[in-house]
Amino acid sequence: MKVADMNWRDVESAAGRDPRCILPIGSTEQHAQLSLCVDMILAEKVSVDAAEPLNIPVFPVMPYGLAPYFNAYPGTICLRVETLMAVMRDVVASVRRAGFRRILIVNGHGGNNPVGALAQELMGEYGDTSIKFHNWWNAPATWAKAQSIDTTGSHANWMENFPWTRLAHAPAPEGEKAPVDMAAMKACPPAQVRDLLGDGSFGGPWQRPDADMLAIWETGVAETRAALEGPWAEVGHD
Repeated sequence: MKVADMNWRDVESAAGRDPRCILPIGSTEQHAQLSLCVDMILAEKVSVDAAEPLNIPVFPVMPYGLAPYFNAYPGTICLRVETLMAVMRDVVASVRRAGFRRILIVNGHGGNNPVGALAQELMGEYGDTSIKFHNWWNAPATWAKAQSIDTTGSHANWMENFPWTRLAHAPAPEGEKAPVDMAAMKACPPAQVRDLLGDGSFGGPWQRPDADMLAIWETGVAETRAALEGPWAEVGHD
C-alpha cells in the first residue's frame, strides 16, 4: 500500500503490526524515446505490486540518483554521491523512527549501487534494524528470465520498454540498434557520451512483444515479494 494513501495514524498502526516497509529509489535520466522517469516508475510499481498482498507500506519513490554520464542530456537530474548517501541516510533514520525495523530498499537504477554499501553501514549503526538492498531488475530470477528471452537487455532498449514507461507521442524505432562500445563510453565525459550514444540506448532491439515484458515483470514482482518475505535478521520492534 502506498504511503501516499495513508495518514500518520495509518503509518503508526502499520509499523505496530509489522516492522517491514519498502523504500523505492530510482533516477530521472535519459532513456532514449522512453520516459525520463523510467527507473523511478519501475522501482515504485514493482514495490507496490510486490507489497500489495502483504499489506506492507511503500514510501514515495526517491526520484533522483547518480547519473553523471548522462548529464549532457536535457532532463537528466544527477545527485552527487555524498548527496544521495545523505538523503538515504536521513530517510532510513526517519522510517526507523516511525517503528520500521525491516527495510527493503528497492532500486531501479544501476548507478545507485553505492546505496547498498550504505545499507551495510547503517546496520552497523542500528543494531536493531535489518536493511536489504534489492536491485529488482537484475536480481537472479528476474535477470535469468530476461536473458532467456533476449541476452541484449540493457539501458533504454527493449528491457526497459514496458507499457507503463512508454510515451504515446514517441513510439519506439523499428528494428534494433548496433551495440555501443561500453568501454569507450565509460572513459568519456558527458558531452562525448551523448555523441557516442546518440538517442541514448545502449543498443539492441528498442522493443519486444508485451507478452515478453509481462513475463519479466511477473518474475520481478515475485522476486521482490520474496525479498520482502525474508530472510530477515531478528530485530527489535517498538
